[in-house]
Amino acid sequence: MAASGTIRCAGERDLMKQKYSFVRLLSINSYWFGLSFLWNTLHPIVLPAILLNYVPETSKNTYLGLLTFAGLLLAMLIQPLSGALSDRSGSRWGKRRPFIAIGTIFDMGVLLALAFANSLLGIFLGYVSLQIASNIAQGPMQAVIPDLVPERQKGLASGIKNFMDMAGVISASVLAGILLDPASSNPLPVFLVVMGVLGFSAIITLLSIQDKQKGATSQVKEPVSLKTVFAFDRKAHQSFSNLLVSRFIFLLGVYGIQTFAQYYIRDVLAVENAVAATGSLMIVIAGTLTVSVLIAGWVTDRSAPERLMSIAMLVTAAGGLLLVFIQDMQTLMIVAGFIGVGLGLFLTSSWAMAVKLAPSDQAGRFLGLTNLATAGASAIGKLEGPLIDVANQMAPGLFLGYRFLFLFCFVCSLFGYFVFKTMNKRQEQAKGKN
Repeated sequence: MAASGTIRCAGERDLMKQKYSFVRLLSINSYWFGLSFLWNTLHPIVLPAILLNYVPETSKNTYLGLLTFAGLLLAMLIQPLSGALSDRSGSRWGKRRPFIAIGTIFDMGVLLALAFANSLLGIFLGYVSLQIASNIAQGPMQAVIPDLVPERQKGLASGIKNFMDMAGVISASVLAGILLDPASSNPLPVFLVVMGVLGFSAIITLLSIQDKQKGATSQVKEPVSLKTVFAFDRKAHQSFSNLLVSRFIFLLGVYGIQTFAQYYIRDVLAVENAVAATGSLMIVIAGTLTVSVLIAGWVTDRSAPERLMSIAMLVTAAGGLLLVFIQDMQTLMIVAGFIGVGLGLFLTSSWAMAVKLAPSDQAGRFLGLTNLATAGASAIGKLEGPLIDVANQMAPGLFLGYRFLFLFCFVCSLFGYFVFKTMNKRQEQAKGKN
């Protein structure tokens, strides 16, 4: 036992001393590009367009919101569960790689089936199946950085992870707008490209991951159950708990804008090709995000990520308030870029904080639990759809529903800031008393 412990400690010291190249960090995070390309093709561009073929015009926000809400509820369950299972995995292929490979293969089959769906029921079944398949891979994938990356590079690695996310957004926005014909809304060409991108990015990551715990199992011996997956000692992990709460509140306001942007551009700004315009909007947001996530990754390795999170929430709050007064597409692009900066700073600083707070032997489970905040906020944000439709119909032509959407972003960002500051202050006071 003593010899084994000595070897383990030596291995951990070697990992701490090791420094990864920028290219190596890019290749490890390659799969995030594929996942981002998938979901940023589907959610803001393809799904809103194809739904118009099957749902009433006056209820389109409702159907879109309820459909994506159902899928995201499954994501909240599957991602922490798959992450916890990978923590305990003793596969000779490593802890994370089998889950990433299996989830990606399932993604391919579901995407092909979804491309040929010709009814609202078919779209629903395809969408929820895709959420299950994708999150089988995504839960374990989130533990790769804490598994492999040295402590002093975790901020940079988190920034690169979000950089790959943003590269996926830009690529999806460009290609989906070109490949999806607004007249026919045939998603097959888009989905074939998505399958290719997802598969290629998965291969790069799977080849780049050299799992240093191959064949080893977690020190956590409890059997996997809903209780062991979702429960954790909040007093022992108070900082992690604070992060989840503030992340949920902040993202609750942001995600609704992404979901219903295409319908806002179509209804309020009266842009002829709303699909292409939404793609252009996503490019602007992703462009500013790309710059800010890399800056944030570098900064969080050198200072407390909490400061950057606070700045990010205030910047996004200001952007949400400005959106209420938008009257044209050009101004929308400018304000969207401003929000992109705030969102980029927040995503990287909060993720770097989560990576550093997650226990090393339970990284898959703890980082999967962040999806309670991420997917939870996204899921509840989808329920804004029915509220938008009702508010729009109360005063036709004023589009009050979309104004509410932007004000909600402002309120959530500002409230998230005050909640985060208050909880951290209380935690520091409690430590001082002890």
